[in-house]
Amino acid sequence: QVQVVESGGGLVQAGESLRLSCVASGVRFSIYSMGWYRQAPGKQRDLVARVTNNGETNYDDSVKGRFTISSVDAKNTVYLQMNSLKPEDTAVYYCYAYSEGYRYWGQGTQVTVSS
Repeated sequence: QVQVVESGGGLVQAGESLRLSCVASGVRFSIYSMGWYRQAPGKQRDLVARVTNNGETNYDDSVKGRFTISSVDAKNTVYLQMNSLKPEDTAVYYCYAYSEGYRYWGQGTQVTVSS
């Protein structure tokens, strides 16, 4: 089974940066895409960014120009570079890996941006 593990969350001030990492292990076949969702208290889980194995990326409008998702590397690792962080970016960030019709989820990592 595929296991997805995120790391890199923390507490930063507005305007600062964080880089989240996500590793998918136990992958038998290829990964179609990996990406990040986030969920703030009382809110639904929304897509932040995704990248396909062809290098195509998608971003939520709220993070365009500030966040960058990397390609999936040979170790099935993807990164989310988050710059110019805002308090409204505060959420639990969840990574997923999509492979052979299944979406595998990580446990989440907390990102808190203070003002």
